Amino acid sequence: MKGPLQSVPVNRASPGKPQPGNFIDPLALMAIKNLELRARVVVQGFWKGLHRSPYHGFSVEFSEYRQYSPGDDPRYLDWRLYARSDRYYVKKFEEETNLRCYLLADNSRSMSYGSLAYSKAEYANTLAATLAYFLYLQGDAVGLLTFDEQIREYLPARHRTGHLRHLMLKLEQPAAGASTDLSAPLQRIVEIVRKRALMVLISDLLVPIEALEKNLGSLVACGHEVMLFNILDPAELGFNFDKAVMFQDIESGRHVFIDPATARKGYLKKLNAHIAAVQAVCQKLGIGYLHFSTERPLELALFDFLRERMQRGKKGRRMAFTRSAT
Repeated sequence: MKGPLQSVPVNRASPGKPQPGNFIDPLALMAIKNLELRARVVVQGFWKGLHRSPYHGFSVEFSEYRQYSPGDDPRYLDWRLYARSDRYYVKKFEEETNLRCYLLADNSRSMSYGSLAYSKAEYANTLAATLAYFLYLQGDAVGLLTFDEQIREYLPARHRTGHLRHLMLKLEQPAAGASTDLSAPLQRIVEIVRKRALMVLISDLLVPIEALEKNLGSLVACGHEVMLFNILDPAELGFNFDKAVMFQDIESGRHVFIDPATARKGYLKKLNAHIAAVQAVCQKLGIGYLHFSTERPLELALFDFLRERMQRGKKGRRMAFTRSAT
């Protein structure tokens, strides 16, 4: 699907989900110039939201506490809880520790689009920085690959002094490419990452479905776990323009005169077909898929990331138990 315009229903509240009112408005968040500080604010807000109001089905498994026992890893001590109770508690994590994760960030020209005070690229890079900061705090190794029609920046997965800062500096580079081409970066990742890892792709996914399926399939075939964040601007989601104007395709530069009242129905139909096709590909390949507007608080994106990983972890354990029982 070409062009930077997209639309899907997003951010529907459901039982057990934290509500956006508990978290920082992305507009206020993006006013923080330093990307690492921005990521820190999101992670701190995320934990504060969980501690203030436990959410069923998530916090019971991810944020449940038990008292510290000799031999427990001190990285998981909750110092804020200690300050309130004068007792040592550690979080119970079901997920594995020492994860190896690669963040694949789309910096193509379409990502520079934004109807808000910030672009999709700024939002996506803040999401990548947030995930990197969170995983780094957990002791996990984090790597980065930024791309447009070619690979722009690459950092191998590491967990050592100075690596997180280096990663943040790479993410601060502006989106400046032309078209989006997932083939080159995903093929490169397959070539250079030999050990199994979690691959988190953050993109507006303005690519042909056939190419997307082929390239994601290569990652899965190598044994990598893959999670996909489909980032879209509110104007792309609703196509709520009220006047006939000249639109420009950001990637091709082509100008088209469009009457929104006439084009909206057909646009949304094609968009939803594209989204449904992407979801079908992810389901077929066993890939986690999340999509939402750039208006959505980043704490909720982190929540979705962790919930998706826990759910996939449960499925994996159930499958392993079934195989051992048979």
